[in-house]
Amino acid sequence: MEGKLFLVPTPIGNLGDITYRAVEILKHADAILCEDTRTSAILLKHYQIQKPLTPYHQHNEHKVLPHLIEQLTAGKTFALITDAGTPGISDPGFLLVRECVKNDIVVECLPGSTAFVPALVQSGIPSNRFVFEGFLPLKKGRQTAMKALADEERTIVLYESPHRLVKSLRELSQYFGAERQAAVCRELTKMFEETKKGTLAELVQHYETTLSKGEIVIVIAGKE
Repeated sequence: MEGKLFLVPTPIGNLGDITYRAVEILKHADAILCEDTRTSAILLKHYQIQKPLTPYHQHNEHKVLPHLIEQLTAGKTFALITDAGTPGISDPGFLLVRECVKNDIVVECLPGSTAFVPALVQSGIPSNRFVFEGFLPLKKGRQTAMKALADEERTIVLYESPHRLVKSLRELSQYFGAERQAAVCRELTKMFEETKKGTLAELVQHYETTLSKGEIVIVIAGKE
C-alpha cells in the first residue's frame, strides 16, 4: 500500500464552510493530525467523524516527524488539519510536507478556507497583485520588515492578534504613512464579522477606543 498525506482546510469560523470531499477524506483517513484535539473535536463531532486524533503542532512537530514519516511509508493515510484554515499557511504543515516530498510520499492539498482570501477580496483594495506576509516578526527583524514593505507596490496582507492590533497599526502608519488606505477584517465568517476600512490614521483612531476580538487580517494598499 502507498501512504498518503492529505492537507485538509477547516472552517475559519462557520462550521458550514467545509467541502463534501474534505469530510469524506476525514472519515476515511487512518488518523487525523491536528493542532488542538479539543478544538478539532468540535468540528469532527459536528460532522459525526470518529477517527484517532494525533497532536501535531509547532511545539512537537520536529519530535513526531520521524514517526509520522515511518507510518506514511508503511502505507498509512493521514489527514492534517489545523484549528482553522489551510495547513501550512501561518500554521504547522510545511515541515511534514517537505519531509514527505523527500521520501516520495504522495501529498495532496484540498482547496478550502483560508482567512486572508475573503479579507483581501472584500477590502476594496486591489487584489490582482498582492503579497501575503502572515505574522510580522515580534521583535528581531520587525523594523526591517516594516521598512521593506513600506516600498512594496502590491497590496500587502498581514495576520495580527487582537492585543497587538493598535500597536501594529501605529507602526504601519509610521512607516507607510498615515494616509495609506487599509482595511482591518476580524471574526471572518462568524456572527460578529467586521471589516473596517479607511486610512491607517483613521484605523488607529478607531481601534484605540474600540475593543477588538478574534482573528484579524490587515489589508494595506501598495505604495503608489
